[in-house]
Amino acid sequence: MLEIDQEFMKFALAEAQKAYAMGEVPIGAVLVFQNQIISSAYNQVESLKDATAHAEMLCLKKAAEKLDNWRLIDCTLYCTLEPCLMCAGAMILSRVKTLVWAAPDLRHGAGGSLMNVFSLDHPIHQLEVRHGVFENESASLLKKFFKERRSNG
Repeated sequence: MLEIDQEFMKFALAEAQKAYAMGEVPIGAVLVFQNQIISSAYNQVESLKDATAHAEMLCLKKAAEKLDNWRLIDCTLYCTLEPCLMCAGAMILSRVKTLVWAAPDLRHGAGGSLMNVFSLDHPIHQLEVRHGVFENESASLLKKFFKERRSNG
């Protein structure tokens, strides 16, 4: 585990905590360019009533607006959960250089849990992928959230 990955994943976990506080599934993301966070977001599916309002999607959109470019070349995206197929596709299309994710998503994960879209030979772009950075912290927050949801009926 790279020290820099730990540093930036802490910020993604802070975004996940924001989602948790809002009653959203606690997933956070930050996008880093030249060792600076240029965008951050948390899951807002419920509050925006939008199935595409995943932390990663919102983070990519904010970064593109800030950079005034949809190509996020040389950027690293840190996510607290393995991305789904939609988010993985957006990362590829956005030309994100590196993806670092924390906990696996056994139901929707497109980074190896359900399928591995990143292992395919894409004609336009390949991402470098690292995972497992603060996996236990992210998984614990998700488990706590869903346990509370089940007990509140």
